[in-house]
Amino acid sequence: MGSGGTPGATARETSEVCWTSASRSHPGRVREVNEDACLEQPLCGVWAVADGMGGHSLGEFASRLAIRSLMDLPPSGTLEQRAALVEARLLEANRRLRAEAARRDVPVIGTTIAALLVAQRRFACVWAGDSRVYLYREGRLWQLTRDHSQLEAVRSVHVASSDDTLDRPAANVITRALGGGDSLELDAVGADLADGDVFLLCSDGLTNEVGDVAIMQALMPGNCRLAADALVELALERGGHDNITVVVARAEDLSSPDRTVLHPVMKAD
Repeated sequence: MGSGGTPGATARETSEVCWTSASRSHPGRVREVNEDACLEQPLCGVWAVADGMGGHSLGEFASRLAIRSLMDLPPSGTLEQRAALVEARLLEANRRLRAEAARRDVPVIGTTIAALLVAQRRFACVWAGDSRVYLYREGRLWQLTRDHSQLEAVRSVHVASSDDTLDRPAANVITRALGGGDSLELDAVGADLADGDVFLLCSDGLTNEVGDVAIMQALMPGNCRLAADALVELALERGGHDNITVVVARAEDLSSPDRTVLHPVMKAD
């Protein structure tokens, strides 16, 4: 679990896919406490980023609880089985966060979650909140997740509108999170892997400072450690107004099938 250091890149190799990954988390230039947490477990085929909320130790507690819930995921099973297990663990984490908030008599102890899991030559992303998962493939950057935020909801409703007078909410107001309510709705998408796929998981401390072009340029060489360091340093150079966490994972599979269209693993709204 990463929470502020710069661990070395790690790799997982099977008869089908070789995975290399690296992570880095930084409190940024403004905040004293890092409420982000991340998971990098290539041997289990799971990576995750969580961005806690609630202030000081409460957000830190929430993000680390969410990450711990995904640790030591069994490496076997189909993608659907693994996605179902991740969902069950996150639902239990949501229950625990609600119970902790009630015990401390506070409205919310919450966190976003964005997880990547793999099985054979397939992958799935599971998320709640505005932490993101990107895929760099064949010269293109794809945002696999869609933010659960009021801003994204307004954009979806008014996607065809040219009215510049629309009241647009702040980007940091999220509509889903672990601990945000007694029930939790998760979204997921999945697809087949392709040789050379590079995934980025990140908190909004990165995406609020760094745009898609710079993200793509960092991922393009395919070096996970260099990409993770470059993205965090770039966010710091541009202000570092929030905690910054990135996880970069790269797949090598010389026998992978041709690129496929993304399709839902679980129903997304």
